[in-house]
Amino acid sequence: MSQQKNTILFDGPERLNLLPFTYIRPVAELRIGINTLREKWEAFLKKSCSYATQDYLSKKYPIHTSELNYFINASYVPTEVLVSQIEKLKPNQVLVFENNPIAFYTEKHELPKGMDDFFQVEVESNPLHIKTSSDLFSKNAEVLELDFERLTQGKRNQIIADSSNRLICPERIFIEPGAKLSCAILNATDGPIYIGKNTEVMEGAMLRGPIALCDEVKIKMGTKIYGGTTIGPGSKIGGELSNVLFMGNSNKGHDGFLGNAVIGEWCNIGSATDASNLKNNYSKVGIWNYSSKNFAKSELQFCGLLMGDFSRCGIHSMFNTATVIGVNTNIFGTGFPRTFIPSYSYGGAQGLKTYAFSKAMEANSAMMKRKGVELSELDLEILQAVFHQSAVWRRDS
Repeated sequence: MSQQKNTILFDGPERLNLLPFTYIRPVAELRIGINTLREKWEAFLKKSCSYATQDYLSKKYPIHTSELNYFINASYVPTEVLVSQIEKLKPNQVLVFENNPIAFYTEKHELPKGMDDFFQVEVESNPLHIKTSSDLFSKNAEVLELDFERLTQGKRNQIIADSSNRLICPERIFIEPGAKLSCAILNATDGPIYIGKNTEVMEGAMLRGPIALCDEVKIKMGTKIYGGTTIGPGSKIGGELSNVLFMGNSNKGHDGFLGNAVIGEWCNIGSATDASNLKNNYSKVGIWNYSSKNFAKSELQFCGLLMGDFSRCGIHSMFNTATVIGVNTNIFGTGFPRTFIPSYSYGGAQGLKTYAFSKAMEANSAMMKRKGVELSELDLEILQAVFHQSAVWRRDS
């Protein structure tokens, strides 16, 4: 009788560099391209995966082990080549890239603490690796194209009977059942366009691929979306976007610009909000790094807003280049706030105070109820853990 094999996606050292987006979810639950990293691994492996994550997340995202277990670093994007190498591993072998483990194959029921007890196998080709929060937007177009090919292969495209739409390179445009488009321009010359189930693209919207609009998205009238953009499920979008990743269930329903940005779940961006994505002197940007506890120089010239889950900003908000905002912040008022705003901050350029946990949860619950979702006890436990963890960064001013 063959031994049962099991797959666990673990948080590697990259997790700290992926904050604030890994505060309330494991690395495996990050969205990039069209779906989450976990959904990609499950599609390639043809089986469900569990998690080896932080203790405070493990009740919502538990681990399931078996006789033999693959422990795979969730920050790597699966491809046929990479998955094939992992499946060829023998017990007590580890697949490595640049002396870092990609995947362990072991009888152990917990994540190995090192590679000393394993025979190391070098990966055959450079894997696609999501190492930092800025990778989520800068590598989004590449991952989106891979997802598009996988998700649309052999599937039937919905025919849109409305002749008011203008589709350029229609062979690279895929529309799922239930989607509605009217008087829209979709140009897939530079990359594919994916329209999810029950998504609506309203009159006057202009889309230039590569773009993914996931399920139940609303694109409002006159919206302009440039390539490298993913709009996660349940989001509502207006204004102008370029190379932006929305995790899902967030709203930017009005005019204003976002570019080279990542927006978490359950965020709301006020009308006429603008975020700079380029410094006036065209120099490389420094981005707040939770691991080094300082601003780290990057190789990026373009970087906009990185906003954690459950955060909101008021109308006419302005953000400087490469602003990092934590979880559950409430930003409002005139002027540019600082470029690192800790989780549970309340205020703006004139000063920040601690956002009381009870008040933050009231706002969270109200927003989620509008979409028919309840804030669960597990979510409350996770958010309270983040409140305490992030206290070290807050300084009332």
